[in-house]
Amino acid sequence: MITLNLDGRSRAPRTVLCLGAHADDIEIGCGGALLKLTEQNPNVTIHWVVFSATPPRAREAKGSAEVFLRSAQAKRIVIKKFRDSYFPFMGGQIKKYVQQLSREIAPDLIFTHHRKDLHQDHRLLAELTWNAFRNHLILEYEIPKYDGDMGAPNAYVHLSQDLAKRKVRYICEQFKTQKAKQWFGEDTFLALLRLRGLESNSPAKYAEAFYCQKMLLL
Repeated sequence: MITLNLDGRSRAPRTVLCLGAHADDIEIGCGGALLKLTEQNPNVTIHWVVFSATPPRAREAKGSAEVFLRSAQAKRIVIKKFRDSYFPFMGGQIKKYVQQLSREIAPDLIFTHHRKDLHQDHRLLAELTWNAFRNHLILEYEIPKYDGDMGAPNAYVHLSQDLAKRKVRYICEQFKTQKAKQWFGEDTFLALLRLRGLESNSPAKYAEAFYCQKMLLL
């Protein structure tokens, strides 16, 4: 088993870039890993970018990012206004911005969407991430949804029971505009964390899962 330390030792990432197409994507996809990373390694710098959010959702996104990153000593939160569900038709503008990020930031670790995600916005952002960042460790997270595109990830972050439940509680508390949606709820999020915990033999039963397409072993 290959491990990436999150606890501030020599192999821990110092700069992390989180990319999410929509307001709650980062939290759902890698919120537990970020809580673990920032609490065990507070010196890490987090760049958090949400690409699409209406004004009410932007307020939720900003508030949620502050909650999830409260242990991080350095953070940058950016909320963009690209149109939800139209990313493929705005690809040139989005690509330009992602390339700008690649010139501004040299992250040790990038969290982004899975390249085989069936949501068109998610998929495009994953493709542009790989296009712009060619010398970085990229972990692609998963988002449960109606499309039924859950796959077989190959990288896991074990979570304590407290971290798993805090992640889920924070999401449900911060994104009140989503509560009426059939898929949005504690049972959905905890079920996925429990399933990935089973797959990775997590001591505390919970885990987040990612796709790692390329890893350089030194």
